[in-house]
Amino acid sequence: MMPLLITALLLLAGVTAAFVSHVIKERRRTDEAAEIVCSMADGDPTARLECSGEGSRARLYHEINSLASVLGAHADAELQAKVFLKNSIQDISHQLKTPLASLSIYQELLADETLDSESRQHFQALSAQEFERMELLVQNLLKITKLDADTELLECRVTSVRELILKTRERFAVRASREEKNIMVELPDETLDVFCDPIWISEALDNLVKNALDHTQPGDTVTLSGKKIAGEICLQVTDNGSGIHPEDIYHIFKRFYRSRFAKDRSGIGLGLALVRSIAERHGGTVEADSTLGKGSSFSIYLPDVGKHAGGPIQQPENSIPTKM
Repeated sequence: MMPLLITALLLLAGVTAAFVSHVIKERRRTDEAAEIVCSMADGDPTARLECSGEGSRARLYHEINSLASVLGAHADAELQAKVFLKNSIQDISHQLKTPLASLSIYQELLADETLDSESRQHFQALSAQEFERMELLVQNLLKITKLDADTELLECRVTSVRELILKTRERFAVRASREEKNIMVELPDETLDVFCDPIWISEALDNLVKNALDHTQPGDTVTLSGKKIAGEICLQVTDNGSGIHPEDIYHIFKRFYRSRFAKDRSGIGLGLALVRSIAERHGGTVEADSTLGKGSSFSIYLPDVGKHAGGPIQQPENSIPTKM
């Protein structure tokens, strides 16, 4: 009996020792895990729990790591948003300084009672231009911010490319005529439709046409066209104006970018940035091609209407090139 009792006691002691060792080991692992979780909470982006193997603990650690990754992504996005807001405020402040300084000078000049009528009208016209510039700046900034923040809901539907382009030409017909410039429209014979928010895409086309008219001379031509290329719908605005310097071509879609070669300093550098934001919100892209002194071409590429579910497509009439 005694040997059996001794054996049983030894086995019990061994089991107890193993159990105590396991408890101590698990306690150590739990303490280490708690420290790593604390590091995660303190914002350490590299802190992760070891979750190799199987079992409930490994699954729990995996879920904690996943949660940490999601929270880290949100933290990065929030930081980027703060940086974006800070930079935007700095950009706005910088952009508003020039027109505000000009307005201050004009107002001082207009306050001079000895100013002749012709000069007074001149400075009043300049003041009106500065007010218009500030209004355009604020409006475009609000539009870009809404798109970038995903707070603007796009109301996409099947839209006739012909209708988009013809209405764009119509909006600029008076200006083109006044400046003695031509606006051409080129569309294929086949029916062409695009799935988009027509208001926002019209905004993008308007900015491209305005940009083209700003950089052309009397007698020059701006051409609006639509075509299908490699399963995408391409909306294009081409001109034979001054063109873009090779140094600028990779920067023109940046906000507030102003070329050191530009003769026209009245722009605010937001129109093309807005075009890019609109195209990207539609799942598309925008590209520019230019030859200095010969003209530029801007192309908005949008997904083909066939890739979207929608109602019956309206069949517009066949189109032919049109000249203003």
